[in-house]
Amino acid sequence: MTSKEHAGPLLGLKVIDLSTVVAGPGVAKYFADYGADVIKIERPAGDSTRSMGWTEPGETDSLWWKLVNRGKRSLVLDLKNDEDLSILKKLIDSADLLIENMRPGKIEQLGLDPEQLISRNPKLVVLRVSGFGQTGPYSQKPGFATIAEALSGLSSLLGEPDGGPLLPPIALTDEVTALVGSFSAMIAIYHAKLTGQGQIVDIDLVDSVLQIMGPLPAAWDSLGYLQPRLGSSIPYSIPRGTYKCSDGVWVALSASAETVAKRLIETVGGGGDPRFTSFQSRFENREALEELTSRWIGSRTSKEVIETIEAADAAIAPVYNMQQVIEDPHFIARESFTKVDGILMQNLVARLSKTPGKIVSAGPKLGQHNQEIKRELDDKK
Repeated sequence: MTSKEHAGPLLGLKVIDLSTVVAGPGVAKYFADYGADVIKIERPAGDSTRSMGWTEPGETDSLWWKLVNRGKRSLVLDLKNDEDLSILKKLIDSADLLIENMRPGKIEQLGLDPEQLISRNPKLVVLRVSGFGQTGPYSQKPGFATIAEALSGLSSLLGEPDGGPLLPPIALTDEVTALVGSFSAMIAIYHAKLTGQGQIVDIDLVDSVLQIMGPLPAAWDSLGYLQPRLGSSIPYSIPRGTYKCSDGVWVALSASAETVAKRLIETVGGGGDPRFTSFQSRFENREALEELTSRWIGSRTSKEVIETIEAADAAIAPVYNMQQVIEDPHFIARESFTKVDGILMQNLVARLSKTPGKIVSAGPKLGQHNQEIKRELDDKK
């Protein structure tokens, strides 16, 4: 089963996924999860994501491929071949959304100028995903998540105060961009449904990361504040971080609300201390409060620490590895993970009470739907 047979809330939408790796295909994945017919266009040698990262013994397709291309149909086309290019154009002529993430200008060189595609199919939305956007001095630079994390200021914040900047150990930027792209594309599709007018949607990796930077741009512009590396801390929540208990278990806690901070500070023995009575005083005495918190937690077992802090109605949790996440009874009850074609993967990104989505299949085999899709085109003649 593929998204074509899945009667979800996006039933009837056709998506052509011409993108690769994670961000662009991630957008298409979300559309497939909720019932859109998503056709994944692959080169004859196969998409590079098929060999990216971990692969099960005896398999040729990676876990990345099976996750990010779930629910899609695979069509192999050589876009340097006129006949195959004509097939792609026919598919786009009846599509609602085209997703591409080539370097700006490349898709035009292939004879797929977005403006011309929209003139052929006026309701078409073209989502263009790139490292730096379609315009600007950096638009022609290679765009990868690592570069976006460096240029957005994110990496400068990651790490311990006395250490160097770090990069996220997961595909953070690509995953965030996939969510940004899904939201942006749906806005444009909604507009097209109302007016019949398609459009080009320009998103990029750097701008997507900038959206999660909160008020830091304003803090620099208004106050001259540049946030240093603070480890697990943040300026507006003190104490906040990860702490090691006497039994070796690490816990994470946060005191972002004033009332929570007061209860937590009372619990760890800092009640009444004038250094900790307000946000400003805690900010100025961060190191002293973090030391007090670390010492209190470090002298107790994780069970005692969690029970005591939870009794004070403050936020705390053990720091899980992925095995512990998967085995936790809460995530089991919520069905946060599901097995699809034997592959454990994250379940739907949102739970809709009236129009739930469904993950119908892992990423398809190379060219699995070639004949099926071409037959559909022939039936339309």
